[in-house]
Amino acid sequence: MAAARQTLFRSLTRCALSQPRACIRFQTTATKASNELIKEQREKCFAELGIQPYPRYAAPAPEYPLVSHAHMHSRWGKSLDSGAKLTDAKLTIQGRLVSKREASKKLFFFDVEQDGQTVQVVASQVRYDGDSTQFQAVNRALMVGDIVRFSGFVGKTNTGEISVFATHRPELLAPCVRPIPLRSGLSDMEKRFRNRHLDLLVNPKAKRVLKMRAQALQYIRRFLDSREFLEAETPVLSPSVGGASARPFITKAMAFDETMLYMRVAPELYLKQLVIGGLDRVYEIGKQFRNEGIDADHNPEFTTCEFYMAFAALEDLMQMTEDLLRGMAETLTGSATVALPGDDADSAPINFGPSFRRIDVMQELRKHIPELPQTLNEGSLNELQSILAGRDIPVAHPHTVPRLLDRLIGFYIEPQCVQPTFLYGHPAIMSPLAKCADSEQTVSARFELFVNGKELVNAYEELNDPNQQRVKFQAQAMERDQGDDEVPLPDSAFCDALEAGLPPTAGWGMGVDRVIALLSGVTHLRETIAFPIMRPLAK
Repeated sequence: MAAARQTLFRSLTRCALSQPRACIRFQTTATKASNELIKEQREKCFAELGIQPYPRYAAPAPEYPLVSHAHMHSRWGKSLDSGAKLTDAKLTIQGRLVSKREASKKLFFFDVEQDGQTVQVVASQVRYDGDSTQFQAVNRALMVGDIVRFSGFVGKTNTGEISVFATHRPELLAPCVRPIPLRSGLSDMEKRFRNRHLDLLVNPKAKRVLKMRAQALQYIRRFLDSREFLEAETPVLSPSVGGASARPFITKAMAFDETMLYMRVAPELYLKQLVIGGLDRVYEIGKQFRNEGIDADHNPEFTTCEFYMAFAALEDLMQMTEDLLRGMAETLTGSATVALPGDDADSAPINFGPSFRRIDVMQELRKHIPELPQTLNEGSLNELQSILAGRDIPVAHPHTVPRLLDRLIGFYIEPQCVQPTFLYGHPAIMSPLAKCADSEQTVSARFELFVNGKELVNAYEELNDPNQQRVKFQAQAMERDQGDDEVPLPDSAFCDALEAGLPPTAGWGMGVDRVIALLSGVTHLRETIAFPIMRPLAK
């Protein structure tokens, strides 16, 4: 493809057309009146030329088979010489018209895009087998943005560009009757996400990120399926909420006398019940909903992958985590090293190749805070508040022991975790669903994976003692009484299920959106979501 030719949508004013209706300028903004004018002008043009603007789809003639743009480039892109024409290689292409040039009233050049690839169409009246008196008008009637189809044969222009030399009247499959902005006119993030369809049309990177997202999900499924995991689906709506400390979205079920239902914040408790039921290896990729803030790393609706593996320990999950992320990086980017996005682009790239660094949370905290209490429990609140206040470390209310410990870890340890780093040995009070790693019941058998200072994975050996689980749920209830409304209510039904016997099980959860953001080089989580939630516009 000629390097000099731009690939962005171009203003039709560059086509040097004499008929106003065929030369509507693409604007970065458009009024309702101008949109209506475009529609009226095009409808009149279609009627004059006998063009059905919204036809039912029909396959092309058998002698002109439909060929993808990718196939054209791979089949003939390098094998044909400049100026060569294969008149027997008949085909049809279709896609969106992204550029149009009128060389003369008998010669038009079009660029048609399909799935990110562009093919040039050369329409010459010399080869046209339709009504020659309509050749110019029909080709002028096409507008950048239209969905079109051309039939002809393969060849290369004298400049070496692979092209379809049209022999038939072009087919309009769907017109564009609203101006599509140039990329420069759609750079504001708010405008982009409120007009996501336009963003995808003019921003190749936006499409690339969403394609990488699909590839990432496929890779995760292949990875787990190959290890004999079973993909499961658990309820999104439930009369109880658990598995994570987060504020849920709440609704009512009209079919059940307006019973209150919660949108899930995590699928953990249901997935563990599947393991109790004899499904030793299960996973779920799905949406979670947390009624919390929005920023570059958080969205109220987000995607996680969680799996639960019976007869496994923490070390098994660490190895699986390294294998998964290393393989995903290599598959999606071609390398185990990934460049940092945005302002960090000049820093050393993230390297998923070697074994990940490990930091013992309690040992590292005591390096920075020698006066940290040896035993951390509900009675440590005042001491932790004094430590934070004495070091001028702000922390939002409500103050609970888990929240204050999390703040200290975030202040002293997480910023160190640019390269992939496992944090392990958390205080047991921070992990009410995890087993303890020591006989004194002070440290949990848990790890978190941080990359570029952000948590990507949380995993632990699951607590399977129903009595201990009830005790930990009651301790959580005390935190709720202290004002932490993100702490879930005790789930007695889950404790009852544990009494049936949960095998020694290791559980693992990963924030899919954050991983995709890292691998695709974007700085905001919303870039990885097709339609992220937006603040309502002011009325």
